[in-house]
Amino acid sequence: MITKISPRGADFRPDALLRPGRSCRIRNFPYYLQNHHGADAPTMTSSQPRRLLPSVLVAAIISGCGWSDGPDDIAPVPPSSDGAVVLHRGNGSEPKTLNVVHVDETVGSTVVMDLYDGLLRTDADARLGPGVAESWDVSEDGMTYLFHLRDDSRWSNGEPVVAEDFAAALRRYVDPKIASENVQFFYPISNAREIVLGNLPVEALGVAALDDRTLEVRLEQPTPWFLSMMATRYGFPIHRPSIEEYGEAYARPGTLIGNGPYMLAEWVMQSHIMLERNPYHPGADRSDIDRVFFYPTEDISSEFKRYRAGELHYTREVPKQQIRWIRDRMTDHLRSGPYLGVYFLPMDNTEPPFDDIRLRKALSMAVDRNILAEKVAGAGEVPAEGLVPSYVSDYPSPRYDWLEWPMEKRLSEARRLYAEAGYGPDHPLEFSLYYNTSQNNKRITLAVAAMWKQSLGARVSILNQEWKVYLQTRKFPGQWDMIRMGWIGGWDDPNSFLEVMLTGSDFNDAGFSDPEYDRMVAEANRMTDPAVRALALAAAEMRMLDQYPIIPLFYYATNRLVRPEVAGYRINILDRDPSAFYALGLAP
Repeated sequence: MITKISPRGADFRPDALLRPGRSCRIRNFPYYLQNHHGADAPTMTSSQPRRLLPSVLVAAIISGCGWSDGPDDIAPVPPSSDGAVVLHRGNGSEPKTLNVVHVDETVGSTVVMDLYDGLLRTDADARLGPGVAESWDVSEDGMTYLFHLRDDSRWSNGEPVVAEDFAAALRRYVDPKIASENVQFFYPISNAREIVLGNLPVEALGVAALDDRTLEVRLEQPTPWFLSMMATRYGFPIHRPSIEEYGEAYARPGTLIGNGPYMLAEWVMQSHIMLERNPYHPGADRSDIDRVFFYPTEDISSEFKRYRAGELHYTREVPKQQIRWIRDRMTDHLRSGPYLGVYFLPMDNTEPPFDDIRLRKALSMAVDRNILAEKVAGAGEVPAEGLVPSYVSDYPSPRYDWLEWPMEKRLSEARRLYAEAGYGPDHPLEFSLYYNTSQNNKRITLAVAAMWKQSLGARVSILNQEWKVYLQTRKFPGQWDMIRMGWIGGWDDPNSFLEVMLTGSDFNDAGFSDPEYDRMVAEANRMTDPAVRALALAAAEMRMLDQYPIIPLFYYATNRLVRPEVAGYRINILDRDPSAFYALGLAP
């Protein structure tokens, strides 16, 4: 039972969790495991499932293995041969697409943020401000928005950007023929849901270009986060002639026409995405960066080596097991801060074994989130109390009462539930846990599985998949028992997280369905008093959490390496960092 609602986040200090420590001296980690735990130790190959796990592995994982020797010097990034100012960025996994209506991942979103300007934008501190819309008016009932567009916005082929380009883009999201993965975010717009269900034509969506410089958007109900939503990729326009000529294949070099600071010049799979400056962009004369390279850097250790070798100005992540070494020796390069996201484990609630709430609760109780956040992730992450991160403004958060129990009491109750569900030494729980390929994800999933092995005797097979394959696997719960998921809030509002668990949500991988939860969220979002709405949403989250459809582990922190010569870089809670914000060759 969840018994407590309390404010969170006011005293969050990521640096308090990042204490320098002695580097681990285990140079051959798999060899160490085999020789200190014999045949029960997990194999460390990427192609086979791993049986887990002894308590010694937890200790090995949290020991903070890092570089115990090696040169401290960092090679400079060489200048380009043609004299252009070039920014080299690590970007995690290969984006699955740059077709904006289908972008549903952070790695793709990072690239398209350079290719398009939206109605609104956020600055380097994540503050909301004008974009292509230089001003806007909102009706007294909060249900009609008029956006007034600037007159100097141009597509990368020189054509003017007009209001109908935004109206057409919004219609694409709800068009059943396009089947956008992001459609649920557009349900606040008038008639959107009925269009998606096929009951109305796409043209019935509540958007209209009143003239070339005025866009009208009509909503079904007041939507407090709507302006913030228009500062994301959901507020981008679309170049209609490109869609007419190339259809959904438009998002390629030579055919993608954007209105952002940069143009798509090259996309070489598993090598790089290259962007060139858009000469028609209103800020072209003020931007320092001529060319941007995004590199797929799924292997975080390799990305780290590339950074030290002078191939990158900027990394997507840092290897968690080396964070202490990095903090000690690369202080001027490491940038850290809270990030509006949650790392959690959805379970397939629709089929055995996780259709049993007793088992779901037992596994959740057996996870020591403090060890995960402070020792395993260990880079400023905060133990999760629920789905909505503690960084969300003005939100009273629900939490399980057992989070305050001593660990032994928690484990005793977890074992009771585990046995009640029919599992024990003679019949251990066996299931698979999938994660997308990443050393950090591997480290975390190994540690969680070790906790279940040690406390309950559960046998977990851990399987990793390349990002695009993993995205496909996620869509079919029958293929997995449990998966790793991260959810990043698009805006500073609890609904950005709670809507993930609504019945039928494209991102509700657990298959969770509770009509009462759906009703409570919908009713809360109709409230106009922010404080009352926040309490109502917290009550809805409390109801959902008490059914244990997911296991929240920790709230994210941003940690990356940025070279001192990259001026203008600042950590912000949304981790929005378009390349046009930066300059090279200056002190930060």
